[in-house]
Amino acid sequence: MNDAHLHLLVNHFPIVGTILGLLILLGGLFFKNNSVKNTAYFLFIVAAVFAAFSMATGEGAEELVEDMPNIGHEIVHNHEELAEKFAIIMYLLGVVSIIGLITNIKKHPKASFFSYAILVIAIVAVFFSTKVGTSGGEIRHTEIRPEETVQNSNVESPK
Repeated sequence: MNDAHLHLLVNHFPIVGTILGLLILLGGLFFKNNSVKNTAYFLFIVAAVFAAFSMATGEGAEELVEDMPNIGHEIVHNHEELAEKFAIIMYLLGVVSIIGLITNIKKHPKASFFSYAILVIAIVAVFFSTKVGTSGGEIRHTEIRPEETVQNSNVESPK
């Protein structure tokens, strides 16, 4: 199993986990249920760990695919740049979720503040997850690329 295969195995969870976590957190806030909020925090923490795995396997995956026909360096670089931003947001979400989990368990007065801070970070993470997921999909799925990207990837790049 190479890095590209590993990357494909782990890269979906940070995206799907964050979207599900956001929905669960919204439910916990709406119903004022700390157990539901804790579930969302735990999901965000796990998603952040998988984001680290995705970043760790991304460089190896890049080396394997960037010289393939119809891919090119530009589209892979674009995905890499978005993934780096998404990873930072995910690491922040994971750390703040750990704090939120602890404050909820200890019934700390700041627990409510962390719930809403995590909500904001999760919304930003979901926004970036759609961008990084789409840019990753465009690497091998030319049918979802913008038309000008498809045309540019069909031109041989100088070596």
